Amino acid sequence: MAEEQEGQEQVQRTRRGLLQSAGLGAALAMFGGALTPAQAAEASPFPEHKRWKIVFVNHVTTNPFFVPTQYGIQDSTSLLGMDFQWTGSANADIAQMVNAVNAAIAGKADAIAVPIVDPKAFDKPIQAALDAGIPVFAYNADAPQGTSNPRLSYIGQDLYLSGYQMGERIVSLIDSGMVAIFIATPGQLNIQPRLDGAVAAIKKSGKKIDVETIATGATVNEELSKIKSFYLGHQDVKGMFAVDAGSTQGVAEVMKASNLPAKGVHGGGFDLLPRTVQLIHEGFLDFTIDQQPYVQGFYTVVQAFVFLSSGGLVGPANVNTGLKFVTKDTVEPYLNTSTRYEGKSTKPQIVPHSGAIKG
Repeated sequence: MAEEQEGQEQVQRTRRGLLQSAGLGAALAMFGGALTPAQAAEASPFPEHKRWKIVFVNHVTTNPFFVPTQYGIQDSTSLLGMDFQWTGSANADIAQMVNAVNAAIAGKADAIAVPIVDPKAFDKPIQAALDAGIPVFAYNADAPQGTSNPRLSYIGQDLYLSGYQMGERIVSLIDSGMVAIFIATPGQLNIQPRLDGAVAAIKKSGKKIDVETIATGATVNEELSKIKSFYLGHQDVKGMFAVDAGSTQGVAEVMKASNLPAKGVHGGGFDLLPRTVQLIHEGFLDFTIDQQPYVQGFYTVVQAFVFLSSGGLVGPANVNTGLKFVTKDTVEPYLNTSTRYEGKSTKPQIVPHSGAIKG
């Protein structure tokens, strides 16, 4: 009897070990049957690990664009048993961002994520982090191709391509005349490539479109004020467009305040701030472009976790978080949901999907 009991205990130990280390699929195939949800939850695919901390440095820490990004970070760190810190600059101050990276290194962060919004300023601090054994990931903005920045991967939109496609959309709407393109912080690599792409597409079209570029500032209030002032002095403008979230919302507000679509003026821009989405629905903007800020946080944490849990054996890879035009015809789903995924709710939830899936 003692031998039989010992044999049963050995089987149970073997079964637990397989569930914990060989994966659920292999375990089920060997023993047959199905696991209850409780058993599946106990059979974690990862061994115990320290609560790794990833420090997210940001260039506009209070900008509403990054609300869903922070929710993505919260959700993925909670799922994977990690901690995070959100720090950086509220007004795109590069020195403050570099100081935040250096502070994360001194504080022995396990991973760092930073938008590379300057072509050179982050080269040395990122290399210092890597030399200290801390992996660094770029999100939302990346170093230009061909530069020496050593970050491990980039998680974000193809910025130049998104701007180029916006330029093509502008050309499809406007034949000639003045077009204003607003940019929060000229030269910063999270938005400057979009402006460059838009201007290139407009020039390539050969249409007689005169592009005026206007800097608006790092905060939503600044941006709205600059856009209002521009329109008051340029009421012959044929189109007003923007390459950042706050400026896009500002364009939409000015378009509504002066009822510009009725005067033949077109408008558009980037991102899904709630007010932008509403004003597209009301017909005051032609389009906005979704770059999925939630996953810019979520996927960055996942890459850090996999890198740390594998001891660096699993290498990070660039992730293009997408480009999707949202127009009055396609905006309805964004109006009918209120979730963390687009930053309109604090409540974690699973959103049911129905109907055909559209790319």
